[in-house]
Amino acid sequence: MKLFPVRGGIHPEYRKERTAEQAIVTLPMPAALYIPLQQHIGAASEAIVAAGDTVKKGQVIAKSGGVVSATAHAPTSGKVVAVTEVTAPHASGLPLITIIIEPDGKDEWASDLPAPIADPFAADSKVIRDRVAASGIVGMGGAAFPSAVKLNLGTQHKLETLLINGAECEPYLTCDDRVMREFADEVIDGARIMAHALGAPNIVIGIETNKPAAIEAMGKAAAAHTNITVVGVPVQYPMGSERHLVQAITGLETPARKLTADLGVVVHNVATARAVHKAVRFGQPLVRRVITVSGGAVAKPANVEVPLGTMVADLVAFCGGFTQPPRRVVNGGPMMGQPLPSLEVPVVKGMSGILGLTTEETGEEPSKPCIRCGTCVTICPCGLVPVEMARFIKHDKLDDAAKWGVTDCVSCGSCSYVCPSHIPLVHYFNYAKGALSAADRERRRLDTIKGLVENHNARIEKQQAAKKAAAAAAAAAKAQAAQASTTDDDKANA
Repeated sequence: MKLFPVRGGIHPEYRKERTAEQAIVTLPMPAALYIPLQQHIGAASEAIVAAGDTVKKGQVIAKSGGVVSATAHAPTSGKVVAVTEVTAPHASGLPLITIIIEPDGKDEWASDLPAPIADPFAADSKVIRDRVAASGIVGMGGAAFPSAVKLNLGTQHKLETLLINGAECEPYLTCDDRVMREFADEVIDGARIMAHALGAPNIVIGIETNKPAAIEAMGKAAAAHTNITVVGVPVQYPMGSERHLVQAITGLETPARKLTADLGVVVHNVATARAVHKAVRFGQPLVRRVITVSGGAVAKPANVEVPLGTMVADLVAFCGGFTQPPRRVVNGGPMMGQPLPSLEVPVVKGMSGILGLTTEETGEEPSKPCIRCGTCVTICPCGLVPVEMARFIKHDKLDDAAKWGVTDCVSCGSCSYVCPSHIPLVHYFNYAKGALSAADRERRRLDTIKGLVENHNARIEKQQAAKKAAAAAAAAAKAQAAQASTTDDDKANA
């Protein structure tokens, strides 16, 4: 299959050898599970259980909070001990409303799980989408966007290709690699089911060439299906970005503020495909995921399948703890991941890795003045000019930064990685995108209020006009009656 060049990008030390050959192991059930109501893009889920309730594995414990939201399920059987605030697995350390479950040790599935769909390929696409939504499945590559919403894109766009993202370009992470090696048949089946729901006739599975065993396993599993192509893509960070993977596979560049679906392509992660397989074939919702635990400070790096809601502290302890105090603990990969405020945070649906990085691995150095070397411009995979965007942001000229395309930045961190002055460029861009988004929400809120006030005033004016018209009509009728009475009196006198 012909591949196309992608601009920019970098080649960091991948350091995947620590866990690439480590088969997936299962974490024993911890003493407590913590299920946040916000572990996906969109509106938070709404809890439908309370302290004291008994739950079974797979039981719905929080319903979807809107069109873009996700249902949450009990990862095991047990008792709800609290619905309270717990620290989020995010650098902010802000609290999230969380359902805390004490496992009963039985790990007993709920009796009312939805029945398996015997022949998904004969089912209406809406049936598949509804099952995926009911199963609480989100993008498991890190974005955590509700998968059912993406599966609905086939009703709005003419789609040609479902692209399964197996690039896993972030250093250290190997959970997708292991999923493809150990569960290739499940991934292929999930991909076929999603393609059916989307109405996409073709499936392409893109895997970086530094994963030859995964390419071989997926190729064997796909061999019986003529509409599936498994292709090795160049080892080039950030090849796992969906826009850049689409460009490498199709040669098409996704325009700013457009979707890959506008090009006829929808992208889903390999772990998401496996979750869809389990939901459709067995009626099982998303209650577990595979996570890579690695980094120089971790005693026994591993790929671990864990119940959602497991405390990161329990996961790290299972991997032997730390051999030295880590300089930083990261949720995700070292390039796009978020530093964790502590280990007392729960595993969530979009968490692909926990890294305990040493000072040597973080490579932190004090920032120096920009020397305007242009290296960040050369390697930016989005064709942006980081040096200029950062200059505007430093002077709080966010609107100017927006004109230079800061909202098109994918936050890959390539510019920060290559900067000889060690300027944390991506931090500037993330700040600007957050501030611009907040300003846009405030503008929309004020516009809504303005519209409500204008509508209110228009109704008042209309009511007042109606009252005036009614009063005028009444006065006219009274005058007419008076005139008629006078005329009658004049006739009588005559």
